[in-house]
Parts: sequence; C-alpha cells; structure tokens
Amino acid sequence: MKPMKRRAALALLGASATLALPALAQQTVTLRLHQMLPPQATIPARALTPWAQKVEAESGGRIKVQLFHAMQLGGAPPQLYDQAKDGVVDLTWTVLGYTPGRFPKTEVFELPFMSGNAESSSRALQEYVEKFAPEEFKDVKLIAVHTHGPGLFHTKTPVTGLESLRGMKIRGGSRIINNMLTKLGATPVGMPVPAVTEALSKGVIDGTTIPWEVTPSLKVTELVKNHTTFAGKEGLYTQTFAFSMNKAAYDKLPADLKAVIDKNSGIETAAMFGRAMDEGDKAGRDIAVKAGNNIVALDVQETQRWRRTAASVETDWVNEMKAKNIDGAKLAAEARALIAKYSK
Repeated sequence: MKPMKRRAALALLGASATLALPALAQQTVTLRLHQMLPPQATIPARALTPWAQKVEAESGGRIKVQLFHAMQLGGAPPQLYDQAKDGVVDLTWTVLGYTPGRFPKTEVFELPFMSGNAESSSRALQEYVEKFAPEEFKDVKLIAVHTHGPGLFHTKTPVTGLESLRGMKIRGGSRIINNMLTKLGATPVGMPVPAVTEALSKGVIDGTTIPWEVTPSLKVTELVKNHTTFAGKEGLYTQTFAFSMNKAAYDKLPADLKAVIDKNSGIETAAMFGRAMDEGDKAGRDIAVKAGNNIVALDVQETQRWRRTAASVETDWVNEMKAKNIDGAKLAAEARALIAKYSK
C-alpha cells in the first residue's frame, strides 16, 4: 500500500473508532432481578422497585431493571443466592438463613433478643459484614445486607407465656431460629416464608415466627387471630437478608454504570431496606388491630423468662463457631456494639 493510501486508510479507521466511542459509552444494559415474594409485599414494593427506579434514573435510562416476583424465573427460595452467584439471573434478594451454615459469621444477628428497629440493625449488619465477614460474600457483588424488625409469634391459639407455646408446631426461618424454638418448647418446622400461607391453612403448623411487615401479603392475619409481642426494644429474633449481583454482570458494566451501582450499594441502601421493613411493620400491625385480632403483649417479667430460656442458643452458636476457629463471643459483642451505635 502506498504511503498516502495507508495514511488515508488509517485516518478512516481512526475516524470510525472515534465515532464508535459515544455509542459504546451510551450502551444500555438490562438486569434481571429475581425474588420470592409477591409484588405487593414490603420489600418488592417499598425497596426493590424504588431501588430499580433510582438506578434507572441515575443511569439516564441506560440501566434497565426487570423485576421477576414470586420465583417467576424458577427454582426455590433457597436457590436465589446461587442464582445471582452463578449468573442464572443478574440480581437476587433472599433470606440468608435459607442456606444453613453458609454464612456463619452473619448468623450472629439472628440470635435471640439481639436487635429491634430494622433500620438501625440493617446499618449495623452492613458495617459488621464489611468489617468481619466480607469473605462470606466474595462470590457476588454485594449490594446490601439488612434485617427485618422485631420477630414475633402469630398463632391459632394465644401464646401468653412459655407454657402455652410448648408442643406447638411453629414455622422457623433458619437453623438459629429453629434451635431457639426448640429451647422454648415448641416443635420447629423449617420452611421459606412463601410456604407459610398454605402450611397454616392446611394445619401443617399451628403458628409462625415472622415480623408484622410480611403478614398482609401472606394473609396471616386472616388465617390466625393471635399475635404475641415482647417487652423491650429488642424483638424475639430477626433474620438477615442479602441483595446480591452477579459479579460478571457487574464487571461487564462500563465505569460510569458501575459507579451508579456502587452509589446504590452499601450502608444507605441497607438502611433504606430496613426503613421499608419498619414501615411495613406498622402497616401490618394496623391491619391486625383493625381486624380485631388478639395482640398479646408479654410484660417485662415474662419476657425475661423467655430471654433466660433462649440464652443457651447463643452459647450453642459460640461453641459451633469455636469449632470453626471463629471467636463467636467476640463477634456477638461486636454486633451488639454496632446495633447500639446505630440505635442512638
């Protein structure tokens, strides 16, 4: 090729590349988000949908988020975390306790009477995971972790004290909670939360442990008429959740779109999910009150009996962590300190 023709060809290639840059910079991405609950439930309605809308707006419409509710894309709730990890979908929201033993350090937040307000404990959990358990989430791009508010009982017959719980078949959402139910004298029945409605209606269980916020979408206040709460700021228990993104899907994004995801990840996102849970708790309780349901509020003295009876759950967990060369007692102290920090 003659020098002049070569220069002309190179100039043409350079111009083509320059023209292609804006197109590359303006590429659009569609992310599929999969979760277990119906769209009207608290987290889909008050957290996941607002998060998706915020990401779409801040990306100038270049990120599109498709929401798939109630396991529309297949599988079961315990498989959701791996669906994000393995790239079956791009984003998932799920309960960590559905995969027992996989997130041992993070389990500390599920211990009895550990936390109350969901926004505060969600901030605490996010900082805790970043400091003490990042390796548990190394296989995903972690958007946020969070908790729900105070856990309580919803039962067909009233739970008015420890004795009245004995022998009841009660749904639990994790191995820690099921161990607690055993210590308290109940017969634990493990199942993901979407299965609660059918289990109650068919008599498989006599009651369930869930927070107020999820009772409307599961029709729990229609299926049972008794709800038992505890004295003090801390609930009987909480559960931990993760909102995760497939690493490869994140890594493929151009830098400016990664920045949008990063801006909508971390402690403020965790707090937003926690706030949604707190708001949902108020709405769920109001529905039970308007329905005329029986809300049993255990007094301080009775709550102390439950605390003492459930205390060995923490001892069991600390001993299990010791067998894994993890200082469980230190982690429990760190978790409580962070909850106290964000509860001020």
